[in-house]
Amino acid sequence: MGGATTQAGTGKDRRRGAVVAALMLSMALAALDSTIVSTAVPQIVGDLGGFSVFSWLFSGYLLAVTVTLPVYGKLSDTFGRKPVLIGGSVLFLVGSVLCAGSWNMGALIAFRVVQGLGGGAIQGTIQTLAADLYPLKERPRIQARLSTVWATSSVAGPALGGLLASYAGWRWIFLINVPVGAVALWLVVRHLHEPVREKGPRTRIDWAGALAVFACGGVLLTALVQGGVAWDWLSVPSIAMFGTGVALIGAVVAIERRAVEPIIPGWVWRRRTIAAVNLALGALGLLMVAPTVFVPTYAQAVLGLAPMAAGFVLSVMTLSWPVSAALSQHVYRRIGFRNTAVVGIAAALLILLAFPLLPYPGAAWQPTLVILLLGAALGLFQLPLIVGVQSTVGWAERGTTTASVLFCRQIGQTVGAALFGAVANTVLAGRLGGAGSLDSVAKALQDPASVADPDRLRRAVAAAVDSVYVGAACAAALALIALLCLAPRRFPVLDQDGERGGERSGEATSGADGNSVGSQDTHQHHSRLSQRTD
Repeated sequence: MGGATTQAGTGKDRRRGAVVAALMLSMALAALDSTIVSTAVPQIVGDLGGFSVFSWLFSGYLLAVTVTLPVYGKLSDTFGRKPVLIGGSVLFLVGSVLCAGSWNMGALIAFRVVQGLGGGAIQGTIQTLAADLYPLKERPRIQARLSTVWATSSVAGPALGGLLASYAGWRWIFLINVPVGAVALWLVVRHLHEPVREKGPRTRIDWAGALAVFACGGVLLTALVQGGVAWDWLSVPSIAMFGTGVALIGAVVAIERRAVEPIIPGWVWRRRTIAAVNLALGALGLLMVAPTVFVPTYAQAVLGLAPMAAGFVLSVMTLSWPVSAALSQHVYRRIGFRNTAVVGIAAALLILLAFPLLPYPGAAWQPTLVILLLGAALGLFQLPLIVGVQSTVGWAERGTTTASVLFCRQIGQTVGAALFGAVANTVLAGRLGGAGSLDSVAKALQDPASVADPDRLRRAVAAAVDSVYVGAACAAALALIALLCLAPRRFPVLDQDGERGGERSGEATSGADGNSVGSQDTHQHHSRLSQRTD
């Protein structure tokens, strides 16, 4: 009997390990996407043309991922994670093949949108499955692995993209997804088994709500991405786009209120814990623009580093973030999810404010140290919130909850790119006494001999980036306020039977939301996917 039990347990562990491997491979596809494509832009433009619109290779993908996250979250709660992940992976791979066969820039942009439609399913469903796979005590393990995938991809992506574009052709950047994705798909189909749930009334899919969310998100994100780039912020196209977006927000609210099973249910914002985490991680997306977008420019234009060395300054964040995230469990088990996140974002606030205090021009190790510490602080901030908020809902609501968190973070990144880009260019123009953009000045500084006063330009870039970091510190302060004012002191986590409990071994929860979790009949069960992979 004991031997049989051990063999059964070993078999389940192997199947769960295979599923985790599939999730990591799938996550790698999504994580590599932007970094691997960015280094091949010169070859793509040289072959297909379309330099004036090449930025839509990234914007189109980002829009598709962002606006589909809530839809896929609801679908995964309704039909299960497996069909959504399989469908999204297939769509991503089809988009990859179509991208490789593109005949002009317009076709490539359209097929990148197809990729993004699949990428939204991959990102949201993998994060949800990570919570399904492991009980609360073991969940940091899978989250740390996924963080490592993102860290490795951000470092390896540019190098891999450059190698493929230089020696195999840019089309292989998309074709390389096919074998990796095929292996991940096979592992999911073979080893991921979800429980057979009791059949209830036929679920009505809120297709009107899904279409309204897609249209609203697409219009508003397009306005943010293109504002100040394709048209001025106060121009007729910009005002028309934002006006249309506001009208569509009203349409989404009206449709979702009448829907039986809304794509974005009201409880996502009525529950204090989920609302606080959504706002905090939206602020995280906002502040992350400062290091990811502006540090490489600062390192090259102000410090005079080569592109590879400038990339290293940013890459140290990918070393400290996963380590800090993995170790955060030892902190939140003692002081709770909210307090751990508060410590992390408070530290991040101080570190962001330290960046403008760096000497000019300074040494390369100084911003590198700041970025290293920032990664450690944000790892301590993000992972407890994701693990904590997923633990406050049952299986049938976890996909929607996870998607709402990721959606808010993506929105924050898009808003941050537009907002901080405008801040940097305004400061730069003020310093130089006229119109100017950070990109144009940074490119000019690559050839100092062509610039009359390079030191003046470098000081202007430094001032612009410093202003961005002050703005990022304000975003961190907003996250801190959201946690302190909205989040309960102890997250009202659910145990394996779907009952509310404290964060530590059945301790009574204080400051609970006061809202019901919803029907528990689909939670009580089937409590862990580790029991589903048999």
